Amino acid sequence: MTTAELPVISCCTPLAGSSLSEERAAELEGVIKALADRRRLRIVNLLLQAEGQPVCVCEVQPLLGLSQGTVSHHLRLLVEAGIVVRETRGTYSYYRLVPGALDAVREVFSSAASVA
Repeated sequence: MTTAELPVISCCTPLAGSSLSEERAAELEGVIKALADRRRLRIVNLLLQAEGQPVCVCEVQPLLGLSQGTVSHHLRLLVEAGIVVRETRGTYSYYRLVPGALDAVREVFSSAASVA
């Protein structure tokens, strides 16, 4: 068999292209960076368990075993990323997840999981 008769074998799977634009990836980068911390992941999980009800920072602190300042810092980063909103009532701050804030992240990974 000569080289001209050998079948062409591709070493790589052909890609159809990304369904995620550069702009959308940049938007999601901040959200994913905010979630890329175990304490913030736990805070988001606690807020998910609250099912949309506002949660006082004083309730989060003992559950995580962190100081009030540390919890407030992590909550501030989640607010800046657009994942959480803060509502002030007197001297207390209450937090809840922004409805749909995690949907875009879920969609990115859901489409990848359906391929795998």
